[in-house]
Amino acid sequence: MSIANKEFEKQEFRLFADISRLIEESRSQIAASINSELTILYWKIGNRINSEILENTRAEYGKQIVASLSRQLRLEYGGSFSIKDIYRMMQFANLISLDQIVASPMRQLSWSHIREILPITDPLKREFYLRMCALEKWSVRTFRERIQSMLYERTAISKQPEVVVKKELEKLLKESASIILK
Repeated sequence: MSIANKEFEKQEFRLFADISRLIEESRSQIAASINSELTILYWKIGNRINSEILENTRAEYGKQIVASLSRQLRLEYGGSFSIKDIYRMMQFANLISLDQIVASPMRQLSWSHIREILPITDPLKREFYLRMCALEKWSVRTFRERIQSMLYERTAISKQPEVVVKKELEKLLKESASIILK
């Protein structure tokens, strides 16, 4: 093989590698955008249902609405709207404000990640896991394992007063912001 052919192959490989990188970066951005939009959609659905049910304070009425809505949504949009899923959306809207979603690492996480933190009632603990997950880019499986292994409780930071924990979270936020800006 001649030197010209080898150089041509190197250029062709670099071009392919560069284009592949561009495609992968775009795919990642698209996935992140979709996850962010789904998170906001599910919050809005939960919030809308919560406000409808709160207008009529009878518990039985709320159960009927959720069951009926679930059937209709599954027929129209598929399996992501089971009764259990709708109750999760409602819980999500009750636990977290829309402002918290927009201005937090939650935007970087999938709905599957968010479902894992719904049972966590302590806001500081929930924030700890959200920030750690976003910063470390944990898969849902890893995220679940960290929660189940009681990472928050086992870390030295959790033994410190709440004020120090909040400062550590702020530091994590600043670090993640500087990483994003790079």
